[in-house]
Amino acid sequence: MNTTKDEILKKECLRGDRKSQKKLFDTYKNAMFTLCLRITANEEDAKDALQEGFIAVFNGLHSFKSQSTIGAWIKTIMVRTALRKVRKIWFEDVEEIKNTSVEFDSDFTGEMLHKAIMQLDNGFRTVFVLYEVEGYSHREIAEITGISVGTSKSQLHYAKKKLKSIIVNRYDYER
Repeated sequence: MNTTKDEILKKECLRGDRKSQKKLFDTYKNAMFTLCLRITANEEDAKDALQEGFIAVFNGLHSFKSQSTIGAWIKTIMVRTALRKVRKIWFEDVEEIKNTSVEFDSDFTGEMLHKAIMQLDNGFRTVFVLYEVEGYSHREIAEITGISVGTSKSQLHYAKKKLKSIIVNRYDYER
């Protein structure tokens, strides 16, 4: 949706128009559920986060200032809501960060990657999803999660390392 459509939809939702509210929900529900699921790694928690997040969206819609797209604004709310669902996130600081890259054979599927990501510990998975999947910067991740930029970088490093281990072990086993 462009800004004009965003503004019109916002105004209609604020007037209590149920069709517009449903349209807003239907437009973003699938992407936001996927985001919540990637963060919580639990379907029930993801459903709860989606519901609570949209309640926050509709309650706070009056404060949306159109400085970004409505989708980006909703995404931020969903990330924060899903993070609250993750009860214990353990972040470990390390001093040295190295880039980790992984190459896959052509028969490696997105479903296999998704299953591997869901096996990561909460802190690793959260940072990995926010950085690699959702495109947040380490600074933004630090602000959202309340950790340092260095911790975000270390979590990403160890998430990639752990993910590589999960994939290599499972992938070699399944061959």
